[in-house]
Amino acid sequence: MTNPLVSIQIAVYNGERYIRDCLNSVKDQTYKNIEVIIFDNNSSDQTREIVQKEFPEYTLVAHPKNLGMWPAQERALSYSSGEHIVALSVDVMLDGHFVEKAVEAIEQDTSIGGIQGKIYQYDFSQLAGRGYLSNRIIDTCGFLMHRSRKVGNIGHGEEDRGQFNESREIFAVEGAVPVYRRRALEDARVGGIISDPDFFWYGDDLDLPWRMRLFGWKHVYTPEAVAYHDRSTTKRPGNFLRFGTLSQRQSIPMEKRRLDWANVRFTIIKNEYIINILKDLPFIAWRELMVFGYTFLFEPGVFKAMPRFFKLLPSMLHKRKLIMKRVQVRPAEMHRWYI
Repeated sequence: MTNPLVSIQIAVYNGERYIRDCLNSVKDQTYKNIEVIIFDNNSSDQTREIVQKEFPEYTLVAHPKNLGMWPAQERALSYSSGEHIVALSVDVMLDGHFVEKAVEAIEQDTSIGGIQGKIYQYDFSQLAGRGYLSNRIIDTCGFLMHRSRKVGNIGHGEEDRGQFNESREIFAVEGAVPVYRRRALEDARVGGIISDPDFFWYGDDLDLPWRMRLFGWKHVYTPEAVAYHDRSTTKRPGNFLRFGTLSQRQSIPMEKRRLDWANVRFTIIKNEYIINILKDLPFIAWRELMVFGYTFLFEPGVFKAMPRFFKLLPSMLHKRKLIMKRVQVRPAEMHRWYI
């Protein structure tokens, strides 16, 4: 294995409760050829002060406004030089071998654009004493896609019994701590932009790897790259009407739920082949009907996303044209990933 420079990039907004433990997990990496860039989205808490005082060896970029997660990650690229990029969320703690194992995996094949690790769940209270290290409930092993175009996380909420101990290619890496090849990120630019700024801060972690796959880049899951994530949305799978799911969704800010509704559909509009939509139209139509009914009954405030949706729709259709001009993968090859 070669020893390429790895850039660990953290885009953060008001992350003082996590930032120490996150950066200490970075310090503990067995792989040493790394640089660390913290891109602060104009935090109003003590995030910047903690980094400046306790981690002066790392590069802090203090931005005057909140760009959102992935636009900030894209901006951080101009401050980093690594051949591979760890796009680290501040609420993720890395196992000491995470970067080492991710580099081993991505270096095996130059067509790999993204590496997905085995990510376990934890709660904030477990940071004290590093109690999260004993957790074995899976948060995600990557994105999966249903024929209804429902997006899911592989293994989410399952106890790890060894069922995900084999490396394999997956549909897409998930956004908590993906590892990207810089060349793949640069190749994913459309109109000079990697991360769609219209998404702002939710859903672009699916839009980007889907586009990369269309452009011919693989996404690979490796169980040896381990991390821990305090997911701020749901920590277990559920259907629309389960009480626990309803109560968990009520804790998610309404603006985030609106972005979720619109941005998932924007991602499909931008990246999906029409022929594949037609193949799966009964599945898609049924799910859309279910989503509409659930939203009407329990989350009618989400419908306020519709004016924004229709305002941005012409722009999304234009971006779709630019993407489809560059696709390298046939519709049938994409369709095989839908379960």
